[in-house]
Amino acid sequence: MSRTLIVIGLCIVALGLLWPWVTRVGLGRLPGDIVIEHENFRLYVPITTGILISVVLSGILWLINR
Repeated sequence: MSRTLIVIGLCIVALGLLWPWVTRVGLGRLPGDIVIEHENFRLYVPITTGILISVVLSGILWLINR
């Protein structure tokens, strides 16, 4: 269990470090992602991006466990 948590944590850190490159590819600004911007406030809810990443990771994990 602890090894799994460490791997998940490292993946999250890697995604955070690669986020500027990921946004250039187009993830993070897909139709369905909610962005509300005001003068001093910015709210970003990546609904579509989260669903897409979830489907891709589920497919990869399904192939690995098969």
